[in-house]
Amino acid sequence: MAPTYTVQGRYFEGFELGEMAVTPGRTISEADIVNFAGVSGDYTQIHTNADSSSRGPFKQRIAHGLLGLAVASGLLSRLGLLENTVLAFREMTWKFSLPIFIGDTVHTRTTVSEVKAMPRIGGGALTLDVELVNQDGKVVQSGQWRLLVASKPS
Repeated sequence: MAPTYTVQGRYFEGFELGEMAVTPGRTISEADIVNFAGVSGDYTQIHTNADSSSRGPFKQRIAHGLLGLAVASGLLSRLGLLENTVLAFREMTWKFSLPIFIGDTVHTRTTVSEVKAMPRIGGGALTLDVELVNQDGKVVQSGQWRLLVASKPS
């Protein structure tokens, strides 16, 4: 018997222009920063040296900017909207606006800003406006993500 699985994600036809989704929050920990430094090899002092950072512009360590981007991606995946339906992550623009500190709780706010059917690939292109927002409601990072998503099978 062939294995079966349930598609958890949404097909291209299920996305609507202007639709918004908000993820649960996630608190950034010291362990997140240490682990990200280890994975990326980026041990820049502003992220990993409490003493040096205490004399810097933010008076404390801050999370790597790319850690914020990675967290935004992980938070969006928790929604399950693209599980088993995303065909490709095509491109992105991303802006780093404010620091993320140890203890900050962030969530993402995502709006569908463009939908374009592409029948030749069996799906369509989605543009998502993505904002990473801290516990004070401030957008710390933001950008646009362009994805290809499968169409519903006929």
